[in-house]
Amino acid sequence: MTQTLFPTPTLPVLPVEGETAGYPVRRIFCVGRNYAAHAAEMGAQVDREAPFYFTKSPFAVVLSGATVAYAPGTQNLHHEVELVLALGAALFRATPEQAQAAIWACGCGLDMTRRDLQNGFKDKRLSWDLGKDFEESAVFAPLARGFALAAQRIHLEVNGETRQDGRLDDMIWSAAELIAHLSQYYHLQPGDLIMTGTPSGVGPVVPGDVITATIDGLPPLRLTIGAPA
Repeated sequence: MTQTLFPTPTLPVLPVEGETAGYPVRRIFCVGRNYAAHAAEMGAQVDREAPFYFTKSPFAVVLSGATVAYAPGTQNLHHEVELVLALGAALFRATPEQAQAAIWACGCGLDMTRRDLQNGFKDKRLSWDLGKDFEESAVFAPLARGFALAAQRIHLEVNGETRQDGRLDDMIWSAAELIAHLSQYYHLQPGDLIMTGTPSGVGPVVPGDVITATIDGLPPLRLTIGAPA
C-alpha cells in the first residue's frame, strides 16, 4: 500500500436493524423535485421526462440521535425528510426489474439544506453544491431490510409540530425507475445510497429545535439542532 501524506479518512457506516455488521457508505445521490407538491412550493415545474440529481459527500453523514451545529454560512437552514435506498449489487444500464432487485435495504433520511444559498444559486443558474453538500447535512436512521415499498406515510415534526406529511406513492419517479435511470450514467455499486426526494412542507429550523422523522415500517430518525458552528 502506498504511504499517504495525511491520515486516510474512514468512510461512514450506517447501522442496520437486526444486523451486527453495518452498511459502508460509498456515495450519496440525491433526487431533486420528486414530489409534485414540493416542486410547486419551490416555484418549479416537474419535468416528467427524466429525474435530475445532486450529490452529497459521504463525509456529510450524521447518524440519528445526534446533535449537530447550526450550519455555517446560512440564515435559513431547512429540513427535508426522504426515503433512502441502499444498494446491494453492482448495476450498469439496468432495467427497472434489475434495479428493484438491487435494493438491499431502505431507511429514513434528512437532506439538510442551506436554502438561502440554494435559492441564490438557482437564480444565477449555478451549482447547488454550497446549499446542499456540507458537513452534517446527510442524516440517516438505521437501515432496514425486507421493506416493501408501497404507499407508506412519510412524516416529519419539529418540536412535536407536523411540518411534512406525505406518502411514498406520491413520488413522481418510483424507486426502480430512479435506480435504473441513474445506472445509465454511473456504475452503481454496493454502498451507494439514493435519497429519493422530499414531500411538501419543508421549512426552517433554529438552534434548540428537535426534528423527528418517520416512514411507516422503518426505524425513526431524531436530530437536535445545536448552536451555530
